[in-house]
Amino acid sequence: MPPAAAEPSAASAAPGHTWPVRIYWEDTDAGGIVYYANYLKFFERARTEWLRSLGLGQQALRERTGGMFVVGAIEVRYLRPARLDDELTIHTRVRELGRATVTLQQQAWRTGDGSGPLCEGTVRIGWVQADALRPARLPAEVAAALAGTLPTDSQGTRSA
Repeated sequence: MPPAAAEPSAASAAPGHTWPVRIYWEDTDAGGIVYYANYLKFFERARTEWLRSLGLGQQALRERTGGMFVVGAIEVRYLRPARLDDELTIHTRVRELGRATVTLQQQAWRTGDGSGPLCEGTVRIGWVQADALRPARLPAEVAAALAGTLPTDSQGTRSA
């Protein structure tokens, strides 16, 4: 039997952000299991709080720059169920940083359970002009803040 996967931690995982989620009745289906679409909500909230932790509050960014993030693509894998009253931790980290897009890896783990993620997703968000919803280059302040979250190699070079 293979050893259990360890939950990502600040020491062992690539730089990232964590956000806690408690599972309530409203999050579950008739079988008492988290309804699959709710993981998208959990991931969205975690991304919003991750950006906020970087000083990138989305409303303030929109007012200051005229731009905003939109989800362009998402791929989700459901691995194990979460249930009523579970405490989850949503992990978010940058996989790729482009000129106008950011690709993120997100995982939902049962807090304190090292047996592996319950759900994982890859999300591509893009920067658009808010008024026209047309793609635009990330503002310098946003690109710099996001670049600071990329992992570094042994030479100190940042890469996703």
